[in-house]
Amino acid sequence: MLTTYTTFHLSPSKLNLFLECPKCFWLHMRRGIKRPEQPSSTLPRGMDNLIKIYFDKYRKLGKLPPEIEGKVRGRLLPDQDLLNEWRKTSKNSSPRFFDKELNAYLFGGLDECFVEGDYYIPVDYKTRGYNLKENSTSFFQTQLDIYTFLLEAEGFKTLKFAYLIYYIPYEVKERGETSFRVEVHKIETDPTRAYKIFKQAVACLRATIPRAHPKCKFCRWGEINKNLRYL
Repeated sequence: MLTTYTTFHLSPSKLNLFLECPKCFWLHMRRGIKRPEQPSSTLPRGMDNLIKIYFDKYRKLGKLPPEIEGKVRGRLLPDQDLLNEWRKTSKNSSPRFFDKELNAYLFGGLDECFVEGDYYIPVDYKTRGYNLKENSTSFFQTQLDIYTFLLEAEGFKTLKFAYLIYYIPYEVKERGETSFRVEVHKIETDPTRAYKIFKQAVACLRATIPRAHPKCKFCRWGEINKNLRYL
């Protein structure tokens, strides 16, 4: 049963769910009722792990991977142990932020981080099977806003921007060797926007069940089928 003492733990994926549909978010967090999941490929997750290992090799060399050299500011965060902690997605790992008034945590796991002087730049890798559409980067705005907010909450200075690095396969050669095109996108971030969404999401959870988002296909399916009678 929900009380004012209930502590919530929210992540970028949970806040994106809130923005997509407050009702689905409320049901997920308050009732444990999740949206139906479709089968998904494990390839993106596997590629994400391989890219991390690849970047870590260059970290030991004190260099940037050659495909992003000259396309980004700063250098790879040299502290591997700190980055390993930041890469965790556990609600108990850093970076995270606790709001006493809201009695709620905000946390998230970074893929990578660049440093330029005393400033920290969050970085996220993405793999895609096809070219980017015009609005592809906007989907990740909240995620990157949150990373900037969390770094600042931990006491690290930021430059209010982040990088999305896309690895897009374009050719498969003999013996399965695959070539990737790499695109680097600089995204301006706003930590105040992240905190505003965080507060709105917590307020939603402490209220009664909200209305569905008008474009939510999951809620629409439920409404259409709730009165079905089977013979």
